[in-house]
Amino acid sequence: MGKAVDIYELTKKPTVRQARLFEKKDDKVECLVCNRLCKIPEGGWGYCGTRFNYNGALYVMTYGDLSAVESRPIEIKPFFHYWPGSTSLTFSTWSCNFDCPWCQNHHLSKSKPDPRTAIYVDPRSLLNIAFKNEDQGLCVSFNEPIMLFEYCLDVFPMARRRGLYCCFVSNGFMSPEALDMLVKAGLDGLKVDIKGNEEVYEKYVGVKGENLVWRSVEIALRMGIHVEVVFLIVNGVNDDENCILHVVENHLKYAGQEVPLHFTRYFPAYKFRNPPTPIEIIDRAYQTAKKLGVLYPYVGNIPGHPGYHTYCPVCGNPVIKRFQWGVYEVKLTEDKKCMYCKNPIPITGSVQVTRRGFKSFM
Repeated sequence: MGKAVDIYELTKKPTVRQARLFEKKDDKVECLVCNRLCKIPEGGWGYCGTRFNYNGALYVMTYGDLSAVESRPIEIKPFFHYWPGSTSLTFSTWSCNFDCPWCQNHHLSKSKPDPRTAIYVDPRSLLNIAFKNEDQGLCVSFNEPIMLFEYCLDVFPMARRRGLYCCFVSNGFMSPEALDMLVKAGLDGLKVDIKGNEEVYEKYVGVKGENLVWRSVEIALRMGIHVEVVFLIVNGVNDDENCILHVVENHLKYAGQEVPLHFTRYFPAYKFRNPPTPIEIIDRAYQTAKKLGVLYPYVGNIPGHPGYHTYCPVCGNPVIKRFQWGVYEVKLTEDKKCMYCKNPIPITGSVQVTRRGFKSFM
């Protein structure tokens, strides 16, 4: 697909569109969607392999090229304070701007799109699936959602007009300009994965990016977006006490006490074969966050762990109880206050008991 004649043919495909965020830089174009800021020569491709320079303009190959469409409980993202108990129509495309060696969804994130074989899903068809399935929102997940940037700019306004929420499960490496455009289009929920300290980002992800990810958290909160932060603790990578303390302190600095912080257990995947992270390390991180002042720390990938529940930070009682991927008990008043002491619990959207599990449409 690298030859000029092939690229010209690609521009005729329905999943190939001119990009919405780029600048011409002499004989190159600079992609402004993520913080890699790829400068792409004529006929060349960006790092993620989804964007190319044709005749001095940037084109994207993933518009409506969906690799998965599933109805899923919002808790599995994980979002615990964002429409608890609801289901979202979750969709993805291909590729990623990171190269994490332990990626759980590598069959999607490590595959490049091919417009010659893509099955195009137009925005209205996607929304119709959500409504027929009675989902309450949309979630872009599985691979890095910024790969669907242009598509989301069209889908989200339509979804919001019809009463659906719109959220991202992201590595947080989008540019401030891209985040601003997404929020204006209707994005109102953002889950950000933190990889660790700067050493982890440089060694395992290949970017100097820790501060840029925390910047996205800060900007999103300033724009009124619901944010939750997830720290996947990988055995032998970011599981030492100093790294965990560093993440917790940055969370308090950039996100604040009330933003949920999830500590998720790693399991071997893709190229990384270290054993699963010991549960006692996850427990220690959870307790460290509580001790330092994070009001809503959580645990993930340990079914049955009490760290899945939401506890009132004033009286200590559980106000939302969860199993691995859903809500089974709610002890909140209608105005989302603790039923025991009337302390307000910061929740975006309605709260309900989860009605169903997973349903795939592709």
